[in-house]
Amino acid sequence: MPQITVTPSAGFCFGVSRAVGIVYDLLDRNVKTATLGEIIHNPSLISLLEKRGVKVIDDISELSEDETLVIRSHGVPKNVIADLNGRNIKYFDATCPFVKKIHKIVDEESENSVILIAGDPAHPEVQGIVSYCKGEFYTFRSSSELQDFVDSDKFSPEKKYIMVSQTTFNSEEWRKCKQILKKVYTSAKIFDTICNATEIRQKESAELAEKSDIMIIVGGTHSSNTIKLYDICKSRCPSIFIETADELHKFDFSGKTNIGITAGASTPAFIIKEVKKTMSEILSNSSEELSFAEMLEQNFKSTYTGEKVTGVVTGISPNEVSVEIGTKHTGYIPLHELTDDTSAKPEDLVKIGQTLTLKVLRVNDVEGTMVLSKKKIDSEADFDRVMNGVESGEIFEGTVTDVVKGGVIVNTKGVKVFIPASQATLSRGDNIEALLHQKVEFKILEVNEQRKRAVGSIKAVLIAQRKERIEKAWNALEVGATYTGVVKSLTSYGAFVDIGGIDGMVHISELSWKRIKHPSEVVKVGDSIEVYIKDINTETKKISLGFKKASDNPWEIMKRDYPVGTVLKVKIVSLTAFGAFAHIIDGIDGLIHISQIANEHIAKPADVLSIGQEVEVKITEVDFEKKRVSLSMKALLPVEEPVSEEQPVEEKPAEEAAVEEKPAEEPVAEEKVVEESTAEEKPSEEPAAEEKPAEEPAAEEKPSEEPAAEEKPAEEPAAE
Repeated sequence: MPQITVTPSAGFCFGVSRAVGIVYDLLDRNVKTATLGEIIHNPSLISLLEKRGVKVIDDISELSEDETLVIRSHGVPKNVIADLNGRNIKYFDATCPFVKKIHKIVDEESENSVILIAGDPAHPEVQGIVSYCKGEFYTFRSSSELQDFVDSDKFSPEKKYIMVSQTTFNSEEWRKCKQILKKVYTSAKIFDTICNATEIRQKESAELAEKSDIMIIVGGTHSSNTIKLYDICKSRCPSIFIETADELHKFDFSGKTNIGITAGASTPAFIIKEVKKTMSEILSNSSEELSFAEMLEQNFKSTYTGEKVTGVVTGISPNEVSVEIGTKHTGYIPLHELTDDTSAKPEDLVKIGQTLTLKVLRVNDVEGTMVLSKKKIDSEADFDRVMNGVESGEIFEGTVTDVVKGGVIVNTKGVKVFIPASQATLSRGDNIEALLHQKVEFKILEVNEQRKRAVGSIKAVLIAQRKERIEKAWNALEVGATYTGVVKSLTSYGAFVDIGGIDGMVHISELSWKRIKHPSEVVKVGDSIEVYIKDINTETKKISLGFKKASDNPWEIMKRDYPVGTVLKVKIVSLTAFGAFAHIIDGIDGLIHISQIANEHIAKPADVLSIGQEVEVKITEVDFEKKRVSLSMKALLPVEEPVSEEQPVEEKPAEEAAVEEKPAEEPVAEEKVVEESTAEEKPSEEPAAEEKPAEEPAAEEKPSEEPAAEEKPAEEPAAE
């Protein structure tokens, strides 16, 4: 019985569906619509849209004022968008989000790097990508063209290279391209920009082609992704490329029992349905034309143990599945040959009418029965996948079943893969025993098909995952954002902190408001601390972190709790020739000037104070700009009583009294006497003035001394 299978992902991808949907929405609202180039590469759909009034233009100058433009999913060059905005033209940008992502990458990375673009240089999508390149770029259609480039004089290891691909680029070719670039330039940044839908469609088409007698690829002959599907399928089985169902009548499908159908991203669902329907009619007519001899030959077709056959499910029971394989035998698949899961139910695994590829285990010609296995076919397919793992780069999942000398053994769907100890964990010092019975992901490093052995790497997957996490984390970083991080290491100049897979540095000056000699005075390795991002350098990949909080700023505490005039106890921390420094609060020391230590003159602060001594002071001045605090002990000392005017008269000797009685006759002598008297009354002030002529404000604070200066009546006559 002929079987027709259509790949699940055949037809419109998200980007194309969105673009076509925008056009139909505009038409439904009676908006005059134009598209810059054909909205998709499918003549049938373009014809339908033109009948509804959609105009296809090649340049925006062809637009009329009452028309709205739709930009197709391939996107357009950067200058076209600028032109549209400059002319205030109404337009809808239906550029595929995957394509826009490539534009963004190239725009950001191309200033200091050479951009390598995998794709067709003549394709609108690639032309759009090229327009975002700010510097040097190179386009290539295949891995061989890339190899030619890296082998040429144009390639220089001294330059930086960024590689992207057209969204519909062949995934197999892309893997080869990545391997080529990594060999010659290990620091290259490679962005996997093939659309997910494209990769899935290519994979499904390849798998279906492996099982089919012939593949039918449906799509526009100018569609890049459809052409790539055709190339993938024809390398695996006979294939034909058509645009419409009518073209099927040109081909001969005699003897073809398994027909596969796939379609490009620009193929509407109604065309795919029409192709399937037409194909069914052709096969039905072909079956009716079989001669009696041919049908008899099919009925008695022999099979042998180990042969791979195709069967259609005809019955399902709790312990086995019945299948029709086109011979005189009735085929049976025991449950244990259907799956390894003993709790599984056959009806959950297969359906009536489903086509299966099976392996013949036993043939009983007498009873006309045949025992078949689906599990062995799956196992062989899995083994082939593993053997092709080096080239495909596929990530496999399995369970660690044994820890052996030099590494571990991983079982992935019945295939055993050896993982060396150096490739089993992210760090060499990690304990591989902990992996036993754990599910792991790995890549294949090398295979030996003759010995049916494969060597894999868990580490390669872990590194890729870490790189992806770091990339996501970098994209999410924002100056000012707060994170809870873990201290990874300490140096003499700061602490390195892990914030979600990325290391940032807290400079020693950012760890505390007070001076510290080493970060270990504040944090230790392993501490969980809250930090915030001060600065991000995307070029050097360096992050500056802050740890100390504004609320702990000692100068803010000073402003709030210690205004000028506050009296407090402080501890002397250092002595200088001009004063003593005293500790007020953590992070702030104040100066007690030598003139503010005592009422009387002192030669040096050490005569009165010692380091570690606690004294009571008054805050006399705070300069928040210069971060200085002035303190005074003297301001808290009792003020000396001023000397009375009568006292010196009573104590003066008779000679001085006699001199004072003659002010008019000897004014100069009288002036001299007054000066001498003043000198006698203030023996300590003149030396102080000589030592510190600039410190006169201290003298001004002595109110008892000013009257003495005012008592010089003889000075005025002398001046005359």
